[in-house]
Amino acid sequence: MNRLAAKVLGAMEKMCNSAGVAWEGVHVPDQDPYRAVINVARRKRCDLVMMASHGRRGIAGLLLGSETQKVLSHSKIPVLVCR
Repeated sequence: MNRLAAKVLGAMEKMCNSAGVAWEGVHVPDQDPYRAVINVARRKRCDLVMMASHGRRGIAGLLLGSETQKVLSHSKIPVLVCR
């Protein structure tokens, strides 16, 4: 998993650098990813958390659960969800 995270974060860093966007990648292994997102955002004193959503609807959306939904439900920091 660490290799995959390094690969994804490296690709993101390249995209951000080429676009002139400030970037700081963080890899935090955690059993509850939504808690890790909230804790890192709090520690880094973020003004906003931006997350993607697959947009699953109906039964699939309810049964699969969503880390984005959990962050939305538990974060005191504003969350921007992009589809």
